[in-house]
Amino acid sequence: MPFHDLRSYLDALDEQQQLLRIEEQVKPEPDISAAACAAAKLGDKSPALLFENILGYHDARIAMNVHGSWPNLAIAMDMPKNTPLKQQFFEFVRRYQNYPGEVEHRDSAPWQEVVIEDDINLFDILPLFRLNHGDGGFYIDKASVVSRDPSLEGKENEDSQNVGIYRIEVKGKKHLGLQPVPAHDIAIHLQRAEELGVDLPIAITIGNDPMISTVGAMPILYNQSEYAMAGALNGTPYPIVKTALTGLDVPWGSEFVLEGRILSRVREAEGPFGEFTGHYSGGRQMPVVEITKVSHRKNPLFEHLYLGMPWTEIDYMMGINTCAPLYVQLKEAFPEVVAVNALYTHGLVVIVSTKTRFGGFAKGVGMRVLTTPHGLGYAKMVIVVDETIDPFNLPQVMWAMSTKFNPEYDLVTVPGLSILPLDPASQPAGMTSKVIIDATTPKAPEEHGHFSQELRDPITTDDWVEKLHNMMQVNSLSQAKDSSKVNNS
Repeated sequence: MPFHDLRSYLDALDEQQQLLRIEEQVKPEPDISAAACAAAKLGDKSPALLFENILGYHDARIAMNVHGSWPNLAIAMDMPKNTPLKQQFFEFVRRYQNYPGEVEHRDSAPWQEVVIEDDINLFDILPLFRLNHGDGGFYIDKASVVSRDPSLEGKENEDSQNVGIYRIEVKGKKHLGLQPVPAHDIAIHLQRAEELGVDLPIAITIGNDPMISTVGAMPILYNQSEYAMAGALNGTPYPIVKTALTGLDVPWGSEFVLEGRILSRVREAEGPFGEFTGHYSGGRQMPVVEITKVSHRKNPLFEHLYLGMPWTEIDYMMGINTCAPLYVQLKEAFPEVVAVNALYTHGLVVIVSTKTRFGGFAKGVGMRVLTTPHGLGYAKMVIVVDETIDPFNLPQVMWAMSTKFNPEYDLVTVPGLSILPLDPASQPAGMTSKVIIDATTPKAPEEHGHFSQELRDPITTDDWVEKLHNMMQVNSLSQAKDSSKVNNS
């Protein structure tokens, strides 16, 4: 069954040995972020972490690395935890194409148990700490932010509702700084609010179920509902509750709900912050949020996300959910597309495997990547390979680039395109040149190179892959049983 709150998901991770409970007392800085950084270094099967004894915070509990491995993401989709990445990708695509899923409106939620409207002090309410030592302040970086287009009314306004994940700096007792990247939907809502000269109501939810965090970080179309997408991915109706103050719909299972408004035409310094690019982003003038109501569960769980030099949790959380929309959008224009890998640094690099119809076809596929919702703000380098290459298998991709790519014929450079301002290579910030690398086998009328004698695996290789894999699993189980007998004796 799908998980509609963070707690049930952590219980499932615990049952499947994908959660470590840290009961020893830890310092907020640097222990918590250091432990989450260390978990990412354990490999792509690392567990979630739950800190239950934090120096200086009475009864606070902080969850880290919740989405930080492929087994964790498989469990979130109710799949066996050892499901291979490529299989997870195609299952995610299958569910994605079931959009829209159902949404269930509920009258009440657990986060309504405690309500604070007077003397709000976020420093008292939230167990805040810095993630990297050079951060300019305390950040909330795994919250889902809900907003609507204020220029629309009635049902159109409700249909414009967006759920996104943006970095949020705590700047005062009830004031926040928020970074709406221009390519994201909330930036459109804010622009329209400021054109009208009004504040933009928002709701910020912290400690959410695993699927809405996945969808909130996903480049879906502007007119698609994140809640309907979560319902499609879960396979059951997604529960939401309407907030009393802002009238926005928020997840039923959140731990905290902060309601307030982005102040119209107000900007303050925000940053620096250690970002997913592996660099500090520096300080910028960013919008300001004023919080007027806080609701939360009793004994709430605070969820945070460590990000820094890849790979960290954010690279897993923004992996498959970036690949899947790209795949579907490309497939609509080019049915020959086989798979898409946009796992690396939030899809600044995109690898596409495709069949080719004619010479130059792969370059057309690459150009389409650059004009997708994700490609407009990311996708700085697009690598296109043959359908026989698994884009998730980097040795195969490197082989294709090493042997198929000729810079004279196969490199396309497109200057003056947009990129997210956080890209440290952009100049000026938010602008870049982008490249397409055609590493496919040339097809007529292209004739350069000599590719007529490519090797193929022996005909029974696939059978032996499965056979050897099964033998290794049997050996692993046998060793585990032998180890258990020794320990018991």
